[in-house]
Amino acid sequence: MESGSIALSIGDSTELEGNLTLKERLKAFKSSSFDPDAYLGSKCPHMSEKELKHLCSYLVELKKASAEEMRKSVYANYPAFIRTSKEITILEGQLLSMRNLLSTQSALVHGLAEGVRIDSLSAAVGEAMDEDISGFENEGLSKMDKCLVDFLDTLEVLLAERRVDEALTKLEEGQKMEIEAKNRQTLSRTALHSLQTAILEQRQKLADLIAEATCQPSTRGVELRSAVSALKKLGDSPRAHTMLLNSHHLKLQRSIQIVRSSSTLCGGALTAGLSQLVFSTIGQATRDSLTLFGEDPAYSSELVAWAVKETEAFAHLLLKSFLASSAAAGVLRVVSESVHICLGHCALLQAGGLALSPVLLRFFRPCVDQAFSGYLRRIEQSSAALAASEDWSLDYSPSGVKHSSSTASLSGAATSQPKLSLSAYRFNLMVQELVEDIAPLETLELNGPALEGVLQVFSSYVDMLINALPGSTENEENLEGSFNKIVSIAETEAQQIALLANASLLSDELLPRAAMKLLPFSQSNRVENNMTPRKESDRQNLLPEQREWKKRLQRLVDGLRDSFCRQHALELIFTYEGELRLNPQIYISLDQLTEEPEWFPSAIFEELFTKLSLMASIAFDMCVGRERFATVLLMRLTETVILFLSDDQNFWAEIEEGQKPLGAYGLQQFYLDMQFVMLFASQGRYLSRNLHQIIKNIIARAIAAVAATGVDPQSVLPEDQWFVEVSEIAIKMILGKDDYGNGEQDITSPTAGTSAMMDN
Repeated sequence: MESGSIALSIGDSTELEGNLTLKERLKAFKSSSFDPDAYLGSKCPHMSEKELKHLCSYLVELKKASAEEMRKSVYANYPAFIRTSKEITILEGQLLSMRNLLSTQSALVHGLAEGVRIDSLSAAVGEAMDEDISGFENEGLSKMDKCLVDFLDTLEVLLAERRVDEALTKLEEGQKMEIEAKNRQTLSRTALHSLQTAILEQRQKLADLIAEATCQPSTRGVELRSAVSALKKLGDSPRAHTMLLNSHHLKLQRSIQIVRSSSTLCGGALTAGLSQLVFSTIGQATRDSLTLFGEDPAYSSELVAWAVKETEAFAHLLLKSFLASSAAAGVLRVVSESVHICLGHCALLQAGGLALSPVLLRFFRPCVDQAFSGYLRRIEQSSAALAASEDWSLDYSPSGVKHSSSTASLSGAATSQPKLSLSAYRFNLMVQELVEDIAPLETLELNGPALEGVLQVFSSYVDMLINALPGSTENEENLEGSFNKIVSIAETEAQQIALLANASLLSDELLPRAAMKLLPFSQSNRVENNMTPRKESDRQNLLPEQREWKKRLQRLVDGLRDSFCRQHALELIFTYEGELRLNPQIYISLDQLTEEPEWFPSAIFEELFTKLSLMASIAFDMCVGRERFATVLLMRLTETVILFLSDDQNFWAEIEEGQKPLGAYGLQQFYLDMQFVMLFASQGRYLSRNLHQIIKNIIARAIAAVAATGVDPQSVLPEDQWFVEVSEIAIKMILGKDDYGNGEQDITSPTAGTSAMMDN
């Protein structure tokens, strides 16, 4: 059945009812025996069963939509609902008081109408009675009057002496006396109304007496519950519940004043004391309310509103006391510890159905965010301050840096501890503390912002390391508006490699290790369900965002490494006067010689090998057990120099199209230089596939340039073994070895000890 058909059917029915008044149309729905199916059947007689079912499902969907709208409306107006419920409760109490007053007024009116004296309970009662009453009746009336007088006198005494329980019992006796007198008619109508009035008045006095007693500081928990129960028995339950909550509030305020007056408590200790008081009081009030009043919605709503109000007052107190100032100063540990303590105490109430965590988070989240941002600034400032006086020497435990438990637990033996400079140690220490402070606050979901914050401060630290390189182009660009206005320059190769070692160790090991603490399943390493804990690699495989975050760290380190390699490559390629050393003339000029030159690698490549050998020695001594760091550094530096040669258009324009083309001697020298680079890079274990391919392309281009002149390159080039032997001899001579003539002896690698010769 299409929806249009249903709408048409309903529309036809609507037209039939259009002439009826609204009251007549709604009359059918007011009956308790209203049958929706029968109603629809009468209104839609020509609809099939399928159409009716479709219409019913449509109406059910409307009902669900209406219920959902009502639920949203209730949640949106929950405070108003609580306030209205409380007002209704107060109104009920006022109606009860009004009923009591009306009963009193009614008794007085009846007494005046009958002309009977109100003091008939005195000694003159017998004289005012009718003489026709029998002696038996007179005797019974006098006895009842006597009991009534005794009852009122006793009740007055009990109230004066504040004997609440006995007064309550006496009132119950009075109510029984009233019922008995009413049933047996042993009292006149006027006397009965007088008894009722007296009971109501004394009941009100007793209620006021109980309320006054509960406000006293000496009132204990048992006494409070007893008093509230008594007031409830007196028929004033709304007042009793309000009095219960108010009593807990007053006790809480007094306890808070005592805790705050203690000069020995501050920070986390003060938070723990206040939080324990507030939430234990709320918990006790919740238990008292449920015990005495059950789960009545009116009282539950008042309890929730009261608990929210107390929680908000507590949050305001903490913010005013020290949290706001700590957050402004970036003291994240104090803020984090305090929030964690409060959320922990608050969570204990959730088992009872009272969830106050959202109230705390509404107040504390801006404070935590402010403290987090301030702490990131402190990391940048502290690291930059130490970098201004750095000597960039690496040590296992630099002096002047205070170690935390997390840093000390990174390893037990000195050989496995990280070797960092002073500023890098401070940076790592503060990041570790940041993660430790953030990790417990799972409810705030700060893991993502924390990782981004660590990446941000690490980027700032790497920029500072780049500025520490002598002659770095970033020095002047990054001075404005940064914390790196003053940084100690790394003058020597050892200091410059230390910059790279700092960044590499932080990005590869220390920062990812700290980030693991922010993973959902790494809060503890306990064994669950008799299964072994997960390995660190498994954790990273489970979180792709972690791997992406680590790649971003490594890209920052690559920027520092590229700056380092670019600087040293330019020192090799250019002279101090700015002249280009790696130019085509060093090859073309050889063809002008009349005699065959003495074959040896060009001076610039000799210096490249010497520089790489020196850096390899420094890097391996500096980073024991981290050979990959040195290998990547040497690989990148070699690639930087060769890439410059490959991309120098002026160089190749002169070689390929110059007036003096490249000849046999020039090609042989160029081939020797490239083979020399491949040989020492291979022996040093840093000949990458990319570098090998670039060198092969360069050699092929040079051979093609010679072939274009009409000379057969293969006729002028010796066998590859010859180039290898000459390169080996050159390596031995540069390294200062005397037995370089023995070509079969193993050649010492500048970076990895001994290595076999690479065969082409």
